[in-house]
Amino acid sequence: MFGPIKIAPSLLSADFLNLERDVAVIGIAGPDYLHLDVMDGHFVPNLTIGPMFVKALKRRFDIPLDVHLMIENTSEQLDWYIDAGADLITVHVESGAAKQACKPGSSRCVQDAQDPEALLEQLRSIRAAGRMAGLSLNPGTPACAITPFLTELDLVLVMSVHPGFGGQSFIDDSLQKLDQIVVDARALGVDPIIEIDGGINEQTAAKVAAHGADMLVAGNAIFGARDPNQALHDIRAAAKATQP
Repeated sequence: MFGPIKIAPSLLSADFLNLERDVAVIGIAGPDYLHLDVMDGHFVPNLTIGPMFVKALKRRFDIPLDVHLMIENTSEQLDWYIDAGADLITVHVESGAAKQACKPGSSRCVQDAQDPEALLEQLRSIRAAGRMAGLSLNPGTPACAITPFLTELDLVLVMSVHPGFGGQSFIDDSLQKLDQIVVDARALGVDPIIEIDGGINEQTAAKVAAHGADMLVAGNAIFGARDPNQALHDIRAAAKATQP
């Protein structure tokens, strides 16, 4: 929340056949975290990685792992990612809801949110294991959905695209959501990291930092660039320039 800008390159946009190479290359630029999107094909309409993948990265690299769980049965799988070595684990306020059709370009919203007690248990389990706990909300979910949990969080993740696929355009309504989270956190006397994920590039980085985001997830803008290290540097610089 207006803290030092952190950059978390999203491996969803890396070359999975040359992943070790891509992480080694981007490591030169000094990323603060590696962002890992875990998708189960149910909560979002895509399927990505699992705990063995997280464990392999942890064994090979020293960069902290920011693991974003976009999965249906979070409570059952949470320990897998703790044991795999995730440094930061983010769960969704909408996870565990009644199943519904989910297509690219849409996502579940607050009326489908899971039981608050189950969510609190997940967050407390993450912290009890000595890891950082994050809570994410989809574009259709208002900021107030996470307010009751702010005192239990190390991080809030605002999705500025519909989760499930990389390369989408930034949703401008996310800026107002960032503003509200800053206001609510200050009112409660807490200072979580505010992370944003989706459509982040040099231009949108400047916008979101001005509204309180201090950890930026960037995928295609980094791994799709001719010089990924320079792209990371430029995104960080653009964000820093517009912070209050």
